[in-house]
Amino acid sequence: MEPGIPEVKIDALLPPEMAAKAEDVGVRKAQLALPDMFALAVLAGAFIAMGAVFATTVTAGGITLKGPDGAVALTTALPYGVSRLLAGVAFSLGLILVVVGGAELFTGNNLIVMAWTSRKVSTAALLRSWAIVYAGNFVGASASAGLLFASKQYQFSAGAVGLNALRTASAKVGYEFSQAVVLGILGNALVCMAVWLCYSARSTGDKILAIVLPISAFVAAGFEHSIANMYFIPLGVLIRDYAPPEFWKQVGETPEKFANLTWGNYFAGNLLPVTVGNLIGGVVMVGGLYWFVYLRGKARGTAR
Repeated sequence: MEPGIPEVKIDALLPPEMAAKAEDVGVRKAQLALPDMFALAVLAGAFIAMGAVFATTVTAGGITLKGPDGAVALTTALPYGVSRLLAGVAFSLGLILVVVGGAELFTGNNLIVMAWTSRKVSTAALLRSWAIVYAGNFVGASASAGLLFASKQYQFSAGAVGLNALRTASAKVGYEFSQAVVLGILGNALVCMAVWLCYSARSTGDKILAIVLPISAFVAAGFEHSIANMYFIPLGVLIRDYAPPEFWKQVGETPEKFANLTWGNYFAGNLLPVTVGNLIGGVVMVGGLYWFVYLRGKARGTAR
């Protein structure tokens, strides 16, 4: 290399370099001004909601005909695994928008714990960041659910999109508390792994490729993500409570079949345990372990 010419690297960063980058990114995120942090969090909530809209739409539909004995005679529905894979690939849009577009997502920001453990971010700054970003994500995702309901997009394909949204939301509020926690742990472990892999990337294409498979796996497996549920479940509740009679006639169902879709079940039965699980998955299983392996003993600074 000629003297004075900086070295240009195109290889992906290796894990020790990724850990150092995660540390630096965590410091920058924790130091964002409150208005900027909140605005970017609102965007992230909306971005995740758009991934959820995409996933719900591409997996809607399917016709099932039954014979006189009740046995299935014909179905155009995709096999379960294929449908879940399509949902996962589509949902990847949400995290791609967050990472490439630049936004603040609570679940991914659990990795700020790496900078905190290295004493580069104070406890107050860490908790402030998580609280503000969680609130902003809630506003963005919930507002998106309201907008989608107002758009009547759920009535598309003779109500198939709305019926899919109802079934998705109903399943999410049907978990036992401990089950929802564990599904949340597994869900955010994969989300944070997707963010972690992005720290190795040198280009936008690298980031997109790093995101798609972990996110597809988390959705296909049926794991839980608190921010996505801030869209999925409110939309289901809105459809159940306010969809017109024509919608129910089209889909051949009644609101009573989705009686478990209530605000109480949403907050206490899903959002609380899934958030707890997400924190464990992101903070302990990803951020904490990678800090232990690559940054332990290198802590510097005095922030606390």
